Amino acid sequence: MIPRYTRADMARIWTDEYRLQAMLEVEILAAEAMAKAGKVPKAAVAKIRKKARINTARILEIEQTVKHDVIAFLTQVGETIGPEARFLHLGMTSSDVLDTALAVQLCRSCDLLIDGINKLLATLKSLMLKYQDTPMMGRSHGVHAEPITFGFKAASWYSELKRAQSLITNTRDVVGYGKISGAVGTFAHINPAVESYICRKLGLKPEPVSTQVIPRDRHATYLCRVAIVGSSLERIAVEIRHLQRTEVMEAEEPFTAGQKGSSAMPHKRNPILSENVTGMARLLRGYAVSGLENIALWHERDISHSSVERVVLPDSSILLDFMLARMNYVLSGLRVYPENMLANLKKSQDTIFSGALLLALVDKGLSREAAYAIAQKAAFTARESNVPLESVARKDSDINKYLSAGEIKKTFDLKTHFKNIPHIIKRTL
Repeated sequence: MIPRYTRADMARIWTDEYRLQAMLEVEILAAEAMAKAGKVPKAAVAKIRKKARINTARILEIEQTVKHDVIAFLTQVGETIGPEARFLHLGMTSSDVLDTALAVQLCRSCDLLIDGINKLLATLKSLMLKYQDTPMMGRSHGVHAEPITFGFKAASWYSELKRAQSLITNTRDVVGYGKISGAVGTFAHINPAVESYICRKLGLKPEPVSTQVIPRDRHATYLCRVAIVGSSLERIAVEIRHLQRTEVMEAEEPFTAGQKGSSAMPHKRNPILSENVTGMARLLRGYAVSGLENIALWHERDISHSSVERVVLPDSSILLDFMLARMNYVLSGLRVYPENMLANLKKSQDTIFSGALLLALVDKGLSREAAYAIAQKAAFTARESNVPLESVARKDSDINKYLSAGEIKKTFDLKTHFKNIPHIIKRTL
């Protein structure tokens, strides 16, 4: 039987031992299906099921001579079974076994990725709710824009990861297809019922039209979507890297007892975990390109995809699994500094309320162009003289023509910017 797996087993799913065990299960199920149809003795199948064993070292030894992985696999398995081994692989081609076993690996990888996403979602939900009222500076182009809350920022990450959850769940459906249809996919030497039986037992669906292989757009979808999720994690990682900058210092990664940040500078606490996530996301995007290159094969099949997939599918799966665990560690232990967030928000001398001032002037009947010119002039005066914009506005004759002191004060109310954040968080959840 194919081994069971746990959360920590992503790497094990992509070992030769796991792959070969999945291949063996495909072969045994094929014999079972044929026995049900009276094509293979039931006693032979029982003996195959009982005696068949995998010896990876022996397979590799045989492969050195035959130069064919599936033949080496069948030869080694046959050595453990005896004469009944002749009932294995009847009417099948190598890719029937390889691609169906690969579908099992991909589906189980998706299960673990979904589990990792769910754990990260729980952490993000906690951040979102804990800091939904914590003011901080919203930035565009890296420059102060308008106020937000840290919970709002976490809600954006949460919402994106919910899409990632749906994406990988759907991807499991895309890759969950097997094929036992023979040399060019026409079932010339095997009954389609065998394929249906195997796929049902393995939790797969039969590929509607296969060639010698399952079409590689399925695998490209997996790689592209894994890269998308990795890029979503990178988005969070890049934000943390910015927030940890000395000039910002609004949040930073966990830093454990005994950890050292630099061989030369003892004071350093660097965002190395988030930087690693950025680097791994770049790898995933490169692997996605390789998956797209694999779609166009010659005629009914060549093997130009095979060597590529032996690298990119295990690597992508293991990388994303690791990235999810790493970001969950970073965010669950994230050090958040609300006092620094508030201090940074105040650095702009209230110019971040220029948009509210603009709208207040428009409400008084000014054209947008006229209101913009007045608000911009006041904001630049505040910036250049290092005086709060509210103070400048109170003394500005153009503004005082239209707004009373009370109306000016109202435009600088921080809480006004946050009045709809509870609504956003509610609909996000």
